[in-house]
Amino acid sequence: MASQPDLSDLRRAKFARRLPAALSELAGPQRGPVRLPLHLAWSGLTTFDLDQLRLRISYYRIVLAEGQHDDLVQYLDRDLLVDLWPTLRTLVSRDAREVWESAFGELGGSARATA
Repeated sequence: MASQPDLSDLRRAKFARRLPAALSELAGPQRGPVRLPLHLAWSGLTTFDLDQLRLRISYYRIVLAEGQHDDLVQYLDRDLLVDLWPTLRTLVSRDAREVWESAFGELGGSARATA
């Protein structure tokens, strides 16, 4: 009998399918208020002021956890993601963190530099 993939493998595969081909595809907003659609921000705040660090971190955490490929490209910005990654990597799931860091060396490198 073939072994079943474990839950962590399934979650990693889910996150991997959503990834952009390159971080340069991330062309989301960098400043000001942004309203997330309900399929992303389905509980609590839906509008985030990216000029406020705490709201920017919450916004990125939500989009990384809930976003599909098109959401990631539309709502995340490459430079902000790289800048926030040392903090974000401690707030997202281990599976999401490992997928993003494996796919994009610039995230793994910045994470190790601050660890």
